[in-house]
Amino acid sequence: MSFPLLTVTAAVPALGAIATAAVPAARRTAAKWVALLASLATLVLAAVVLVRFDPGGARYQLTESHAWIEDFGVRYSLGVDGIAVALIGLTALLIPFVILAGWHDADPLEEKVSRKWRPTQGFFALVLMVEAMVIISFEATDVFLFYIFFEAMLIPMYFLIGGFGDRAHPHGEEEASRQRSYAAVKFLLYNLAGGLIMLAAVIGLFAVTADDLGTGTFSLQGIVEARAGGELDMATVTERALFLGFFFAFAVKAPLWPLHTWLPNAMGESTAPIAVLITAVVDKVGTFAMLRFCLQLFPEASKWATPAILVLAVISIVYGALLAVGQRDIKRLIAYASISHFGFIILGIFAMTSQGQSGATLYMVNHGISTAALMLVAGFLISRRGSRLIADYGGVQKVAPVLAGTFLVGGLATLSLPGLAPFISEFLVLVGTFSRYPALAVIATFGIVLAALYVLVLYQRTMTGPVKAEVRGMPDLKVRELVVVAPLVALLIFLGVFPKPVTDLVNPAVDYTLSDVQKTDPKPDVPVRDVEAAK
Repeated sequence: MSFPLLTVTAAVPALGAIATAAVPAARRTAAKWVALLASLATLVLAAVVLVRFDPGGARYQLTESHAWIEDFGVRYSLGVDGIAVALIGLTALLIPFVILAGWHDADPLEEKVSRKWRPTQGFFALVLMVEAMVIISFEATDVFLFYIFFEAMLIPMYFLIGGFGDRAHPHGEEEASRQRSYAAVKFLLYNLAGGLIMLAAVIGLFAVTADDLGTGTFSLQGIVEARAGGELDMATVTERALFLGFFFAFAVKAPLWPLHTWLPNAMGESTAPIAVLITAVVDKVGTFAMLRFCLQLFPEASKWATPAILVLAVISIVYGALLAVGQRDIKRLIAYASISHFGFIILGIFAMTSQGQSGATLYMVNHGISTAALMLVAGFLISRRGSRLIADYGGVQKVAPVLAGTFLVGGLATLSLPGLAPFISEFLVLVGTFSRYPALAVIATFGIVLAALYVLVLYQRTMTGPVKAEVRGMPDLKVRELVVVAPLVALLIFLGVFPKPVTDLVNPAVDYTLSDVQKTDPKPDVPVRDVEAAK
């Protein structure tokens, strides 16, 4: 029996969460170190998964399959393709930075309330539990197993947003607590609604397979193979209904306009590390699932819904960017920018070209890194001033040049400056979309123009100009903060000039997905000139 590497990779952060929660209440620092060590161990395991994965090998590798609920055809089945490996790596990479950046976020305001309301152990245990659930979601090849963890991750996220949200609010701690509760409930209700609709579709999928195959199954590979072999033939209306049930849940998670409204509240009322956990880690499960489940299980319905989804993606791009331009709150600006970026990812997925889907997958990774860099530096800035409002800053680059410099790099990556990681992914998405839907690609480019506007205006208003009295004594980044930011900046530059390691990893998986939906790249309208004949 082979070593269950995928199970262990997901189990280590879960066990780390239990160990962190078990640390005595008075030993908060010990709890932090237990959580950090568990996250680093998970990163090592993710690196082992990356090393053992062969991009040129089978579609799903490092597979595990065990009977679980046999009467209902549910199996504990895991396997990873190149896209899953890349996103597991992203998740495992970011969590140690989230923990380090949030090192003091759960420290009690007063010793007497620490055990009851803001236990440090609980905060870091919840972060690790989210990591474990996200990783196993990327690994699951059983639809029901995926669904369980897709929904289960909402619970620790609810407590992280509502119980450990941002303390900085212009109207005081009482209003901050009310807004945190509102954001947490809105997050939970939106995602639970999507999950319930998906549950109906999951049950429907089981019923369809039971009718056609004689035995109901939730096996992703089994269903795909049965469809390819003609053993499973879904009626058009049935396939479209099931597709919409799955897609709705993933579009809420992604988030896609008009199902996006929970994100600005959740990110705005969370601490910066938890905001990173939401948009750079948890939300990626939605776009990943579109590739793994929507396109593979329902290829014809995916093609049927493509025009409408592409229009919604373009609206997300432009709408998110426009609202980001008008924001007065730093974190809400980054949240609306993320909505715009997720629009690009979904645009690339449903353009159904190799460049578009490769760019979308690369964008998931690059967006995670760039948003983490920008949001975490913004969090360091906010913690110093105690305000999220852009108008409360000015001249920061004169008193904290390193903080301002890293904030600028994160911002330039967000606007996809050439030479930084998001540029190549955004370029691939637009090229892939233009080859099949040129009008939509042209409209989507306005998102890039607006991104330059909201990023540069944000930097100008916070970092340049006269030094405001309230920021005059602001300290620059400390060693712990530099340890968080420096590797992210280095990755943005490295992947900006050399994205090949990631594209080589994901391209075979993209080819498999395009084969599932029976799509090939469109040929040029003008044939390539035969150079030899011309001579």
